[in-house]
Amino acid sequence: MSITKSHSIDDLLYLMSRLRDEKDGCPWDLKQSYQTITSCTIEEAYEVVDAIEKQDYSHLKEELGDLLFQVIFYSQLGKEDQLFDFHEVVHLVTEKLIRRHPHVFPGGHIQSRRGDEEVNEVDINSTWETIKQSERTNKGRESLLDDVPVSLPAITRAHKLQKRAAKVGFDWHQLEGVFDKLDEEIAELKEALEADNKKNVQEEFGDLLFTCVNLGRSLGLDSETALRLANTKFENRFRKMEESVQNDGFSFGDVNIDQLEAYWQKVKAEHIE
Repeated sequence: MSITKSHSIDDLLYLMSRLRDEKDGCPWDLKQSYQTITSCTIEEAYEVVDAIEKQDYSHLKEELGDLLFQVIFYSQLGKEDQLFDFHEVVHLVTEKLIRRHPHVFPGGHIQSRRGDEEVNEVDINSTWETIKQSERTNKGRESLLDDVPVSLPAITRAHKLQKRAAKVGFDWHQLEGVFDKLDEEIAELKEALEADNKKNVQEEFGDLLFTCVNLGRSLGLDSETALRLANTKFENRFRKMEESVQNDGFSFGDVNIDQLEAYWQKVKAEHIE
């Protein structure tokens, strides 16, 4: 009986180098670049999140492996271009995390320990932001907003921009102020619609979305997560409505909007999440 050896990170690095071998590698992998695999990276990250939200933990380990492979792929490209390799990636992230956690590694190295000394979460957060701002300055980034990636999903980026601005006090101090701003943006969107100005409609609608994100942040919520959950709820309820229509011997072409609304309300009453 043969025993299968458990593969290591070194095996994965070797596998990646074989896939990119010009002599007998994989034609698809050989054609890829940093730019061409970014869409795969985003997709794999979302699949990790999807497995977590579905609490599909047996599938999660597979999705985490796919995401790890993306890091391995970029590292192989960096090695080929003599820019960096996987070990440098690991070294840099380890150094950064040690630097950003002086309350865990007070000596500035991985073996140092705090011991029994108590820590204050407020002080930790303050130190964290001070360290990150110092890192931005060292990289030549003067603005608090400089390193918020443009490529983030718009809702996530809005949340991060608002959170950064709040660090210097540019924020609503009361929830009522956010609701007032929300009413203001809705009124401005209606005005743009009445004026039939498409450019202004888009701008005002964007402002309304931005304010909704601000409201979510003020409530301690992540708007991207909240919207994903709302999407899932809508999808589940719509599928159940489809099933009900079909069970009654109809298709969507056979029922009007009032009948569809009745089906929808029935599904909602059944608390379909």
